[in-house]
Amino acid sequence: MWYNRLSEYLTSQGYVNNKLCPCVFIKKSHSRFAIVAIYVDDMNLIETPEELARTAAHLKSKFEMKDVSKTRYCLGLEIEHYSDGILVYQSSYTQKVLHHFNEDKVKPSSTPMVVRSLDAK
Repeated sequence: MWYNRLSEYLTSQGYVNNKLCPCVFIKKSHSRFAIVAIYVDDMNLIETPEELARTAAHLKSKFEMKDVSKTRYCLGLEIEHYSDGILVYQSSYTQKVLHHFNEDKVKPSSTPMVVRSLDAK
């Protein structure tokens, strides 16, 4: 029932429900966009800092919710936040797959590709 109420509220605020993925709501303007992604009882807001604060305040006024800050882990994705962007990776998932197939103890080999360091600009 809460999903229906949330869905009605978001669409009344100009968000469009994604037909392929009903848990995603997108709101576009001339130069900005906002995404609300819902998974079970979690919600991720993706938008500019100004829009994020405004959307969170509106949602908190209409729904009982708690802000747990930036998402660090979601659906197997590990997320690190930086001032100039985010880094998304899946090393935990990779380790689980390697362990499942008894490949986690194998000696790694070098990979012939250039890897950019996070510290390099």
